[in-house]
Amino acid sequence: MVELPRAALQAGRLAEQAEFFSFGTNDLTQTTYGLSRDDAGAFLPEYKAKGIVEQDPFVSLDQEGVGELIQIAVERGRRSRSGMKMGICGEHGGDPASIEFCEKTGLDYVSCSPFRVPIARLAAAQAALKSQGEKALQASTKAACPRQQRFGPW
Repeated sequence: MVELPRAALQAGRLAEQAEFFSFGTNDLTQTTYGLSRDDAGAFLPEYKAKGIVEQDPFVSLDQEGVGELIQIAVERGRRSRSGMKMGICGEHGGDPASIEFCEKTGLDYVSCSPFRVPIARLAAAQAALKSQGEKALQASTKAACPRQQRFGPW
């Protein structure tokens, strides 16, 4: 389980011994923010109202903070162990925006509470289709725009 910022930053070394990474996003969010998930409800609504945070980071993954730690860990881990399976577990595994982030980051699975499974499955399918559509569009755009010829200095 990758649940601490230091573990995410040391993912390359950890991957030498681990067979897979499971990002515990609930604890990783708590330790990155230095906030208890149990206490956050007392002040997060005010933080949202004042624009300090856009959304509750315990509901939808903070892609710029916690997400960046996950991206770093994925890159470093797979550099050490190519093809290593990686995914998330926690409440974020049932959040559509978090699932789309996981697809973009190249994670292999999400795990969530049983009551969130239907939403997670639908969100995962939508994220995969969106990703495939974006790749197809990029490929067709590349094919439609021929390369410019490069000539020597003459």
